[in-house]
Amino acid sequence: MPDYAASARSLEGHKKALRQLYPPIDPYESGRLKVDDTHELYWEWCGKPGGVPVVFLHGGPGGGVGPGDRRWFDPQHYRVLCFDQRGAGRSTPPAELKNNTTWDLVADIEKLRAKFGIDRWLVFGGSWGSTLALAYAQQHPDRVVALVLRGIFTLRKAELRFFYQDGAGHMFPEMFQAYREYIPERERADLMKAYYKRLTHKDPQVRLDAARRWSTWENATSNLYVDPDAIARGDDDQWALQFARIEAHFFINNGWMKDGQLLEARNIDRIRSIPAVIVQGRYDVVCPAATAWNLHERWPEAQFHLVPDAGHSAREPGIAHLLLEATDKFRSLS
Repeated sequence: MPDYAASARSLEGHKKALRQLYPPIDPYESGRLKVDDTHELYWEWCGKPGGVPVVFLHGGPGGGVGPGDRRWFDPQHYRVLCFDQRGAGRSTPPAELKNNTTWDLVADIEKLRAKFGIDRWLVFGGSWGSTLALAYAQQHPDRVVALVLRGIFTLRKAELRFFYQDGAGHMFPEMFQAYREYIPERERADLMKAYYKRLTHKDPQVRLDAARRWSTWENATSNLYVDPDAIARGDDDQWALQFARIEAHFFINNGWMKDGQLLEARNIDRIRSIPAVIVQGRYDVVCPAATAWNLHERWPEAQFHLVPDAGHSAREPGIAHLLLEATDKFRSLS
């Protein structure tokens, strides 16, 4: 195996001028919202009660929110809503695929907004969260005061094929080998389909084994430098099942969208006047930079940053710095 130790890195050490996340904070309020006969969402508010509202949209889909997600926003200015999307995190039932589509999640955001009496809010999303943020903003542009988007993903077939079939594995061959070779050779022409079959298998052990492989592949490739701590997250059985099952469910169904729908001119026109910042790592193999570039070409009014020495993770130093700069910048919109 390659040497992943810090001593092997040629670019080791953070630049002192880069911003650090705001200090950890606890929610001041939390609860649950039943959104249909099947699903109940976990939600929490943190920051300044009565502050400028923000909704944080987590990645995956299926990834859930964590304490670090509260730290992108000035707690003396913003009132931040974090919630676990259907089947993810503390929402129930866990890993449930029924009534779980992009448009169900867009409707859930609106249900949460209405529940709390919010007129307009800042929408922040990375990776799958950027997909959901774009889908929500294009459906409800009058409810969005600004957008902060990171690691752009639009669920096009070419993006999915690059990561799950033929692309990223050329850069992470040792990790891709474990992901690919779990599937019998006769099924390897469509790895995503083969995984979905196992992730929805009647045998729970088959589902879990597939979930671990799927999750480990993504966790291993999400940073510029492979992070053993990120890889280890796949050892959490419930998290791996939620993450892998829901991702595969969304991806095999193309997000219930036309290919390239989020980048269509008529849909970009609906959000063109919304202030926005796009942050993308050049060496992001999970959500390759070409997609962010395509969005930038179609939406030049949005501020665009291509971080030269970063991968996919929001915690990459250069990406984190720009995300914090963006949320601070939008304090002026209140």
